[in-house]
Amino acid sequence: MREHGLSDTKKSLQTTLIHSDYMAPGGFAAFPTAIHHASTVVFPDVAALRSRNWQDKSAYTYGLHGTPTSFTLEARLAELEEGKHCVLAPSGLAAIALADFALLKSGDDVLIPDNVYSPSRELGNWLGRDFGVTARYYDPLIGAGIAGLIQPNTRLIWTEAPGSVSMEVPDLPAICRAAHDKGVPVALDNTWSAGIALRAFDLGVDIVMQALTKYQSGGSDVLMGALITRDTALHRKLEAAHMRLGYGIGMDDAYLVLRNLPTLKLRFAAHDAGARKVAAWLKARPEIDCVLHPALPDCPGHENWKRDFSGAGGLFSIIFNRRYSEEQTDRFVDSLKLFKIGFSWGGPHSLCVPYRMPAMRSNWPHPGQLVRLNIGLEEPDDLIADLEQALRAL
Repeated sequence: MREHGLSDTKKSLQTTLIHSDYMAPGGFAAFPTAIHHASTVVFPDVAALRSRNWQDKSAYTYGLHGTPTSFTLEARLAELEEGKHCVLAPSGLAAIALADFALLKSGDDVLIPDNVYSPSRELGNWLGRDFGVTARYYDPLIGAGIAGLIQPNTRLIWTEAPGSVSMEVPDLPAICRAAHDKGVPVALDNTWSAGIALRAFDLGVDIVMQALTKYQSGGSDVLMGALITRDTALHRKLEAAHMRLGYGIGMDDAYLVLRNLPTLKLRFAAHDAGARKVAAWLKARPEIDCVLHPALPDCPGHENWKRDFSGAGGLFSIIFNRRYSEEQTDRFVDSLKLFKIGFSWGGPHSLCVPYRMPAMRSNWPHPGQLVRLNIGLEEPDDLIADLEQALRAL
């Protein structure tokens, strides 16, 4: 008989609804990773509670720090990037912010490419305005010349390969060598390549950021980000910031990413093939002055892409001839039927977004209007027909 008269075998209905004696038999095996939901993690005894460390991935302490579902996703993402450690965040931008807050403090300096993902630029401006961190923006094609920008208080250099709108491909090995010569870590937004088409750590990158929202989820229905490292000391800093910021992800979302990882390489290859076919067709159109696709020889940084990448995915941009006004190119976008207007990429649906580049980039060289295209998994010939009828609306 337990304390307060609670029997091992006889419980009230209400207590039975909470404390069941049933335990499922072991030995179940299936392909999907099980979904383990938890806020509270139950310890077998006080000794276990007192001995467990939330940073030790061999045990569980609280749902915020992970369950078997999220641990599995972290391990698989680290394997994909050929890293050792991974932390998950609620979005790609959350992962970028996590790296910034883990490695920067008031008085520090961070270097960010001028073609960076716009919310990352806004985050850099916020760090400078409210947190006393200097954020400076550099030419994404600066290469080894970045050495001249590194100051004694520079604590982090961000890179993006390529820029997710203007598509310049940086010389990552040169940037990493210059940074490491001065003891500065380099972080890379590697979302464009999905961790498949670029071996970032082999080029010298210290932290890889992935927006799992894109190709890894593959369904335009999940928001999640990841930071992957090989260096344990660096990972500990990221992990500490992750805990202090209280970042957590839902296990159903983790499951959705895990479910779609087996088809990632196949989907990425299909996006790549479709995008190259559409890009080649657009390059021959008289309405288009320039196709900013890293696999094309005239894209800025193409030689870096050719050296470092094994694929290209589905995202690229086009520059219209200067004779077409913003009103006309907006009409082009509005006239598209298969392409939907929306941000992000990596899902099955093709997307289209016009950008006002002079407001986004200093010294933007193109006078024509820029429109970014994400080529989904539709038949490329159908997408070309859609683009053709929309071009007639110009």
